[in-house]
Amino acid sequence: NSSDLSPSYFILASIPGLEAAHFWMAILLCSMYILAVTGNCAVLFIVKTEPSLHAPMYFFLCMLAAIDLALSTSTVPRILSFYWFNTREISFGACLVQMFLIHTLSAIESTVLLAMAVDRYVAICHPLRHAAILTNAATAKIGLVAMARGVLFFLPLPLLLLPLPFCRSRVLSHSFCLHQDVMNLACANTTPSVVYGLTAILLVMGLDAILICLSYILILKAVLGLASWKERLKVFSTCIAHICVVLAFYVPLIGLSVVHRFGKDLAPLVHIIMGNIYILVPAVLNPIIYGVRTKQIQRRILNLIHIYND
Repeated sequence: NSSDLSPSYFILASIPGLEAAHFWMAILLCSMYILAVTGNCAVLFIVKTEPSLHAPMYFFLCMLAAIDLALSTSTVPRILSFYWFNTREISFGACLVQMFLIHTLSAIESTVLLAMAVDRYVAICHPLRHAAILTNAATAKIGLVAMARGVLFFLPLPLLLLPLPFCRSRVLSHSFCLHQDVMNLACANTTPSVVYGLTAILLVMGLDAILICLSYILILKAVLGLASWKERLKVFSTCIAHICVVLAFYVPLIGLSVVHRFGKDLAPLVHIIMGNIYILVPAVLNPIIYGVRTKQIQRRILNLIHIYND
């Protein structure tokens, strides 16, 4: 009937046989979400209030923190509502909006990670030109370009799904909405959606990953040209935090893509765990990584703790 062709809702995935464990899973997710919110808000506050951190690299870090806050907040509260109150249904419109936010914010984060790689390349390979090339105004423009790029590339995804009929199962394979997951439930030709989705991923995340690798190849070449190993390690150590953040973003992204492409026969638990890792792990790890690797952030955190204890 018409309601089947134009669904008013989808059903979020649960783990067969483990419904009783949802409460404890929600406790774990809630703890990770609180840690992510606290860590990323701390990064934003520290960079804002510490003049020595008013530099392009840390402005990019603030962008990452804001993106991680938006991405986790657009998904985790809805997941917690499902796990704690068994509200499994999500409206068709809300699902498309959530899907758009997830993919767009991921694209913006990928662009910011590329900008951070370029920042490291210029700082190491062309240090005398770094201040002139990466000014605060240029950093703000890069942020605006990253936002525009994400929106323009991924806005068509929900628009391509909007007119499709859905007459199969409405049960998703995750606790939130992803393009490929929703698209697989359609009972019409999804070739345009498949082709465009793959093209967008390759032109944004795929191209960014290649350019990040190229930046580090050039950085490594410059570092190996230094006279001593001590100098090489000192210079390359400035890139360690960014490399860890890149891995924290791309490894879950690739893992989730592999699960979607080749894991149709895997247990639902695998899909749900990979989805939750993709949403939460970068948001939790990013502020920890930069907190550990940046002395100014460490000192500021210790000062805040000292003031709080007094």
